[in-house]
Amino acid sequence: MKTAIILLAAGSSSRLGRPKQLIEFQGKKLIQKAIEEAQKSKSDSLVVVLGWNPELIKSGFGSMKIPFVINENWEEGMASSMQSGLRFLVEKEHPDQVILMLVDQPFVDADLLNSLILEKEKSGKGVVACSYSDTLGVPAIFDRAYFDEMLSLQGSEGAKKVIMKNRADVFAVDFPLGAVDLDTEEDLERLKDWKT
Repeated sequence: MKTAIILLAAGSSSRLGRPKQLIEFQGKKLIQKAIEEAQKSKSDSLVVVLGWNPELIKSGFGSMKIPFVINENWEEGMASSMQSGLRFLVEKEHPDQVILMLVDQPFVDADLLNSLILEKEKSGKGVVACSYSDTLGVPAIFDRAYFDEMLSLQGSEGAKKVIMKNRADVFAVDFPLGAVDLDTEEDLERLKDWKT
């Protein structure tokens, strides 16, 4: 099974007021850390989806070596960014399954990504999603059977809609730290208290 990763890094971090992609955590910019964890995983390929101020965000990672796409319609919401990445991968890499990950979940690592791949194989389910804060969400891995459904999402709809609609075909992996994302300065302050 060929596994590809879509790393969503297109947003403008409007609530934070500065680009979260370039925030440093554990000595690395978030976008670089996410890319390195994706590369360390058992996935076969990766695409980074950029949107807001792509030249600035590209300064945070080796964009000469890492495939990326620029979603000109990033302001429409998460659906169009995910679809930009998915179309790129379908055309170039022909994956059997894709993992969707966000740039602002700092505790996502290669071990978690590998467990998504492994649990999908073991469970026989079409989707494996992370469980945190009494819900299911990304990172999540989707079988090719769901690509059309993902490509039909609109606006601010994200992968969660696909996960919830197909609950019977979803296996959940516990990932309490998935609840940690970085939308505000308060989130960043709390992050400084994490000892990992």
